Amino acid sequence: MTPALLAKLPRAWPPAQPDPAWHRDPALAPALAACREATRAHATSFFFASRLLPDAKKSAAYALYAFCRWVDDSIDEAPASTPPPPARRPADLPNRNSKLETQNFCLPTPDAPELRAALDAMLAGRSSQPFAPAFAAACHQYGLTRELCWDLIEGCARDRLPLRLADLAELELYCYHVASVVGLMMSRIFGLRDPAGLPHAVAMGLAMQLTNILRDVREDFARGRIYLPAEDLARFDISADQLRSGPVDANWTALLQFEIARARAWYADAELGLPLLDNDGSRLTATVMGRLYAGILGAIERRRYDIFSTRCYVPAWRKSLILLRCLKKS
Repeated sequence: MTPALLAKLPRAWPPAQPDPAWHRDPALAPALAACREATRAHATSFFFASRLLPDAKKSAAYALYAFCRWVDDSIDEAPASTPPPPARRPADLPNRNSKLETQNFCLPTPDAPELRAALDAMLAGRSSQPFAPAFAAACHQYGLTRELCWDLIEGCARDRLPLRLADLAELELYCYHVASVVGLMMSRIFGLRDPAGLPHAVAMGLAMQLTNILRDVREDFARGRIYLPAEDLARFDISADQLRSGPVDANWTALLQFEIARARAWYADAELGLPLLDNDGSRLTATVMGRLYAGILGAIERRRYDIFSTRCYVPAWRKSLILLRCLKKS
């Protein structure tokens, strides 16, 4: 994890003090139901793992997921982007002060102000989104800050433009904005009180997002997004066109083995922080969720690194086996 990424960690981490009965407010019932349904329909792995959580935390986690889903849908429903730029060789990679980095990670995209205004409306109780009242209540109860929510929006909004990442530092920064900030917010719901756990929460987000990237290479390419760093593609002599449909040759296999090892190192880092979470089902939920997502890497390996012909996933029977193993170990 680069020093620049560690510098983005929250400077203040006051403990959350939620009302244990906040989710029983009748006025929140419709919004909470909408959040639960969004999670059930679109986040099957998390919904599967969340059965271990206390009801109040489960409601907050569903509300956070519904917000994340709204952000994602707001980006994906934008007009299709132009095709990605051609692959770059190491000599063409930008330095740390390049124009590419400035465009991707410093300047807001054109849509970011609109989404930020929508977030402010949610937190102020002025949104018409069905999930918004529950999300605003969860933010208040668990101290989910506007800054973390904005970091997520800012990161996801970059996907409205053709996106290329140059190197590991840019990959980490992108994954931080679209996934690690969610891990930080979920850590507040799960009872993380020791700031020493923050880097491990960030590592979980990095690992899970890289897993998504490896699973969805073909779909992302079709949308003008190449998240695998250009320096990695050049190292293994992978052209941008190969991301469309293969072939799954020796170079491709070597690339995915390299990226899977990186993801697993981040998962191992993340697990070091799990003992710092509440032992009320929160710790176990985070453990199961990490193992379920890491299971996608195993599915890719069992497919011999062919992520083009079918979507790699963890079947229900394997999810149940992972859950039983985590329960036994706990």
